[in-house]
Amino acid sequence: MAFSNILVGAGNRPAQPVVRKIGLSDLRDVLAKGADDFYAMPTHAMFLCIIYPIVGFILARLAFGYSILPLLYPLATGFALVGPVAALGLYELSRRREAGLDTSAARAFDIFESSSIGGIAALGILLLIIFVIWVAVANAIYIANFGYASPSSVEDFIKDVLTTRPGWNLIIVGNLVGLLFAILVLSISAVSFPLLLDRDVGAAVALLTSIRAVARNPFTMMVWGLIVAALLVIGSLPLFFGLTVVMPLLGHATWHLYRKVVEPASALPPTLPEERKERRYAADFPTVLFPWSK
Repeated sequence: MAFSNILVGAGNRPAQPVVRKIGLSDLRDVLAKGADDFYAMPTHAMFLCIIYPIVGFILARLAFGYSILPLLYPLATGFALVGPVAALGLYELSRRREAGLDTSAARAFDIFESSSIGGIAALGILLLIIFVIWVAVANAIYIANFGYASPSSVEDFIKDVLTTRPGWNLIIVGNLVGLLFAILVLSISAVSFPLLLDRDVGAAVALLTSIRAVARNPFTMMVWGLIVAALLVIGSLPLFFGLTVVMPLLGHATWHLYRKVVEPASALPPTLPEERKERRYAADFPTVLFPWSK
């Protein structure tokens, strides 16, 4: 029964959210709303995403210190594959701001109290598996072109990749395969995580809804994927520091993309415990009328 709830939610019948058709003007709108959320909650968002520059430095240290330089690019680009999981707290902050609820930094961790936490964890594990497979495939592509020998230096590695036939093969094949992984992740995570935060629908329903959203809006979602990829590249250039701005912007915008694509439920079920009210007793009357007197 618990496994069934993870897949299809707590209801007797799996909910099938209605997917809308959207256009490029909607993408401009969601980016504008995402930027507005970021401006309203900059400290929270940067606090949640500070892990990205730290991880970037760790990856760079591993690459230069432990001869895994060929995997630095696949690892860095692979952030996009697990980005939807890292942005969960941002979705929650946007959800709370939209509902007029408290948006303090601690509220981002309310996702762990979600009734859909099992489905969220299941999809998160799926994205992690895809990320590991991508890194393994990227390593295999490198070995197929350059063999098992490690680069002797950074300069030689860059020269081999940019000026030799195996290097060009690595660039072309690696990026084409990476594009297939990106399309797969976009299809299964475009709106699935925000949907799970918003409703108790289960991982399978959320995944299928995301696929339906991409299938109904192929061109618009392709443009959205290109926007995400371009912003991630721009954010990664200055030693990953730009991701402290890019990731919050994309995270908040993704919540608003979900709102554009998926029609609201006719009767919204409770998904997260809202503000906890202090228990009051009859003996407290009439002092409860004068809280400042406590």
